Amino acid sequence: MKWYGSNIENRERGLPRSILMFILTDTDTGAPLALMSANLLSAYRTGAIPGVGARHLARQDSRVAGILGPGVMGKTSLSAFIAACPGIDTVKVKGRGRKNLENFLEWVRETYPQITTIREVETNEELVRGSDVVAYCSSGATGDPSAYPHVERDWISPGTFLAMPALGNFDKGVEGPEVRKVLDYTGLYEAWFDEVPKPTHNSIPVVGMRFMDLVDEGRLTMDDLEDLSDIVAGIAPGRRNDEEIIMLSVGGMPVEDVAWGTVLYRNAIEKGIGVKLNLWDTPVLR
Repeated sequence: MKWYGSNIENRERGLPRSILMFILTDTDTGAPLALMSANLLSAYRTGAIPGVGARHLARQDSRVAGILGPGVMGKTSLSAFIAACPGIDTVKVKGRGRKNLENFLEWVRETYPQITTIREVETNEELVRGSDVVAYCSSGATGDPSAYPHVERDWISPGTFLAMPALGNFDKGVEGPEVRKVLDYTGLYEAWFDEVPKPTHNSIPVVGMRFMDLVDEGRLTMDDLEDLSDIVAGIAPGRRNDEEIIMLSVGGMPVEDVAWGTVLYRNAIEKGIGVKLNLWDTPVLR
């Protein structure tokens, strides 16, 4: 079980926006095997999906990365981009707070000395124009999609890969067939679509829910949406040429946290890391 506590006002309290815990349970007995902090687990898992997308969908000669939101998700997404496209040598970043920007810039310089150019930009357009890989990673209030960070088709160069693991929206130009639209797992979006009021993008701000709303309105079909799982498995094609524009919606799947959390648990047992918690000496009631 991933316990996800999140409040954008936490920053005013000197806390991270998200405070997460993870409980791993024995599937035979139902007893808890481990309780662990999930902030790093979640942060790197979230960033890894844009990286998986970039491995299959970005141009492998990509050099310029654009990061909207210089927080935790921006750092892990950039890390994954660089792992998938090691030729990246330029980073553009847009953020709201000076403190987060300075922290991000210092982190890039220390972590990736191969990055020769770091540019702060003032607008989403500057961020997207001329970038080979882009990640929209900023947080904010939901409910009004017109206020979500948006992308316009005219800003996007041929061959760009856009990963969208946070709030995002786009103009009508992006709706067109020249932009490939990929979901990290179609079943997740279908379940969300069934569960929340319409339009779903009001409640769940990732671009994949905008795709689903467009299907509901008859402006797209499900055949217009592709599945990253199929692409990774080789059932569907990855990038087909250097001109394709591809947008990946990253909704986040806690099943991936379970998989990675299990690996971390097994590593901890093997290496003797952690503190054993005593749940009881003898159960009082049986």
